[in-house]
Amino acid sequence: MATHEKLNYVEFGTLDINSTKRFFETVFGWAFTDYGPEYTAFTNQGLDGGFFKAEHAGITENGGALLVFYSADITQTLSKVEGAGGNVNKPIFEFPGGCRFHFIEPGGNEFAVWSEKE
Repeated sequence: MATHEKLNYVEFGTLDINSTKRFFETVFGWAFTDYGPEYTAFTNQGLDGGFFKAEHAGITENGGALLVFYSADITQTLSKVEGAGGNVNKPIFEFPGGCRFHFIEPGGNEFAVWSEKE
């Protein structure tokens, strides 16, 4: 249910909608609803959203927002990300409260995964 003045939806540009869909279906079990050839949406993932065909994608190096997944088993999630074609651009590192890694999905967007300390 939408809540007044709270985040409700997020959209990402992607260089390749089909590669992005395959990646998130494989790694995180997402399902998508297509709205034409240049937009696809996802729901029930903590925050609903979508991907649209674009010439650029979001990475932190260029000031893009970083959305962070949680994992109870970060090494297993890292293996799934790599196995599905994700590019790990920051290997697992510790930070106060846990550890995380960053990756770029095949459509060009950077995300991160965090967990409690290994």
